[in-house]
Amino acid sequence: MKIGVAMAFSQHTSAEFIRDAVQVVEEKDIHAIWVPEHVLFFPDYASTYPYSDNGRIPGDPVGLLDPFTALTFIASHTSRVRLATGICLVPQRQPVYTAKMVADVDFLSGGRVDFGVGIGWLKEEFDSLGADFSKRARLSDEYIDAMKALWSEGVTSFEGETVRLTPCHFNPKPVQQPHPPIYFGGESDAALRRVARQGDGWYGYDMTPEQLAARLPALDAALAAEGRSRDDVTLIVGPNRHPVNAGTIGQYAALGVDQLVVPLFASSVEKLAVRADALLAEAG
Repeated sequence: MKIGVAMAFSQHTSAEFIRDAVQVVEEKDIHAIWVPEHVLFFPDYASTYPYSDNGRIPGDPVGLLDPFTALTFIASHTSRVRLATGICLVPQRQPVYTAKMVADVDFLSGGRVDFGVGIGWLKEEFDSLGADFSKRARLSDEYIDAMKALWSEGVTSFEGETVRLTPCHFNPKPVQQPHPPIYFGGESDAALRRVARQGDGWYGYDMTPEQLAARLPALDAALAAEGRSRDDVTLIVGPNRHPVNAGTIGQYAALGVDQLVVPLFASSVEKLAVRADALLAEAG
């Protein structure tokens, strides 16, 4: 089982810190760096954050670097580590520009992008961007299909409900073909159907081994309905607030997890290196 890390970069993390931190991560042979996305946060909101007991985002989330900007910077200071969006909020973004960003980072990094995607939960952010929160699942389906068309070889055309592309050139194409792997976040039945229909893998978040075990039959059923099986997808789990130790790591591995994505934060590069070493020691 591979070990990835979730790292959030903001106005509080200097360019020098980011550079040094990601180089430490790569030196430790950690598989991937996952960066989140939110272009706006709000001092007050009615939406419910799904990964806390009180429905509020923990801490003081006042600003994140755009994931593709951050990954481009990380790519320029690394050579092996995978570069993952964890996750990109597909239905609140213009899909042609998103396809362009994914392809460009993949091109510049030599084919290291993992495209983690989701439909979002923060209605206030959608409203501020003029995006339709109520249609976000349907928009996500169409946007992913349009992006796949843009990444394919040759001249692109696409006809959907909201995306219509007359024959056009789109370059550069991603290094990874047919496209960078698409990993869907979300734990609902609908999210698992998106994995089965359009995805290369599932990124289950904030899940204990027991919670993961309880959802795997639904994943298998969704895959079977599309003529696929668990062998056709990558299984990724982010424990988030749940314990990560030798025991739980062994449980995740026994359930078939391909990559465990563990939060990695520190106030200094030295402390970050110590925490990375401790994580890898637990993973064996």
